[in-house]
Amino acid sequence: MRKKRIGVLMGGWSAEREVSLRTGDGVVAALEARGHDVVRLVWGPGSPELDQLLRACTVDVVFLALHGRGGEDGCVQGLLELRGIPYTGSGVLASALAMDKLKAKELFRLHNVPTPPYYVATHRDLDDLKEVHGSFGFPAIVKPRREGSSVGLAKAANLAELETAIGQALGFDEHVIVERFVRAMEVHVGILDGRVLGAIEIAPKSGLYDYHAKYTAGMTEYICPPRLAPTRLRGVMNLAERASRALSCTGACRVDLLVTEGENEYVLEVNTLPGLTPTSLLPKIAAAAGIDYPSLCESIVDGARLHAGLLQPPPHELVAASQHRAPHSSQVALRQVDEKALAKRAAG
Repeated sequence: MRKKRIGVLMGGWSAEREVSLRTGDGVVAALEARGHDVVRLVWGPGSPELDQLLRACTVDVVFLALHGRGGEDGCVQGLLELRGIPYTGSGVLASALAMDKLKAKELFRLHNVPTPPYYVATHRDLDDLKEVHGSFGFPAIVKPRREGSSVGLAKAANLAELETAIGQALGFDEHVIVERFVRAMEVHVGILDGRVLGAIEIAPKSGLYDYHAKYTAGMTEYICPPRLAPTRLRGVMNLAERASRALSCTGACRVDLLVTEGENEYVLEVNTLPGLTPTSLLPKIAAAAGIDYPSLCESIVDGARLHAGLLQPPPHELVAASQHRAPHSSQVALRQVDEKALAKRAAG
């Protein structure tokens, strides 16, 4: 059986480009150490367009090591569906829903998955923020609607801080989520192909798990398994699985939750392309479950597939077809309509 040629796609144009490059480097090294034929596909400033990048090399599967907009939100997944190249992670729709915090929260509520109370703010709301915020209360968490890795995340203790935080978050997105702060333990759950791998407790020294706390060594303490009673932990992992299913996620994903001292748990978000850097959480969770880093990467590759059900010719036929000018589908359709109309007239 011929071994698969794996293209590891990394970089991108989002605010998380550097994290993506670190993820990609780790994945490439792990897969090459296991004897796989790996191609580095670095996309972004100075590189060809993504479609040209994919056409320039022949790969059997793409390992998505992208993070953030353009890579984690369904855009690249859609291109790979059209190109007929299987890829890791969730499909187009699930990726787009998970990246959009507003739509994800709406689906969580529809599926009875608890999530912290929130509202959406835009530039127009800054002029009348006191009335917009009303009795929502403080502290409040502010985050861009469609960013990952806690980019643009801030905690506001009063109206002045809220205005500043919203203004900064609007630099990343035209819509901002203002979420009620919940004093709780933060727990992240790792899922692979629908199976819960385990969970990890996050204890940032600053009190807020922002971008700096995530990617600076020593800024966060990780406790695996979390300091929860076994029955409570099972409930948290079950809730994480429900959140993943609510968005139809597949492959490897990570669900971020808050667990209060009482009996409440809240889902913050689902990450469909979780980081695989040395400080990332999914490798830590997998290691605690007895799965080393290279094995985790191989398992993710094994789950790569197409999701849209489009009928695609073999890759060599796609390349050959691209070298010949074909009529647009609209022209073909018009030609068929014209022929039917002529046949009816002749029959009449």
